[in-house]
Amino acid sequence: MVTERRRAVVAGVLLILATVSSLASAPFLAPLGESDYLTQIAAHSTQVEMGALLASVAALTAPAIAVALYPVVRRVGEARAVGAVAFRIVEGMSYLASAMLVLSLVTLSQDYVTTGGAAQPQYRTVGDTVLSTYRVLGNVALLLAFSVGGLLYYLAFYEARLVPRWLSAWGILGVLALLVAAVLVMLHVIAAESATQLALAAPIGVQEMVLAVWLIIKGFAMPTPAPNRRHEVIRQQPVQEMSSTGRSVPR
Repeated sequence: MVTERRRAVVAGVLLILATVSSLASAPFLAPLGESDYLTQIAAHSTQVEMGALLASVAALTAPAIAVALYPVVRRVGEARAVGAVAFRIVEGMSYLASAMLVLSLVTLSQDYVTTGGAAQPQYRTVGDTVLSTYRVLGNVALLLAFSVGGLLYYLAFYEARLVPRWLSAWGILGVLALLVAAVLVMLHVIAAESATQLALAAPIGVQEMVLAVWLIIKGFAMPTPAPNRRHEVIRQQPVQEMSSTGRSVPR
């Protein structure tokens, strides 16, 4: 029980760390959204690098969450536990690749300003390609992987009642909404980082904070092992004893 309690606390802390680092990176990466983003990134290079560092923290904590939950989810289903870890590793790799692309934009922006790149359109062409790749990774690939991985362990939570079912159901609906957002961005129905996408992402963001606090304070509600039916049947069978006539008589 102590081990399960420790796992719950670790998972809760990792959930908070992943969410906080991801949200905190957004203001630092604001120059990427400017029309003259190369000039803005060069002017705020330290700020943008800090945003990449925070994204890297999220990249490491995302798969760590699934690893921490693995022993618990495995009790519900081995394949489900492995799948959750695999998809959250993909999420972490997408986060890390996004951070590397941000750092490459910092280098490109500095060269752009130093060489007077405004007169050299190839800098903008390369920058647009890198920025587009960054947005696809962050708003499609990353969210798809997170949604599928999260769905796997929220279904396990719901089925085994490891946390209250209202909390598990909230998580299931939240990741489904995020999955819809990622697909809509991929199909160009909504813009990346638009108000609609943020609205669809908000429920799971709040839910994961509530789940984190619940795990830290309450932990998992581990199911009681089912009794061994064979031993129960043996205990219920009448004990036979021999009578003075040599016949067995139930006691």
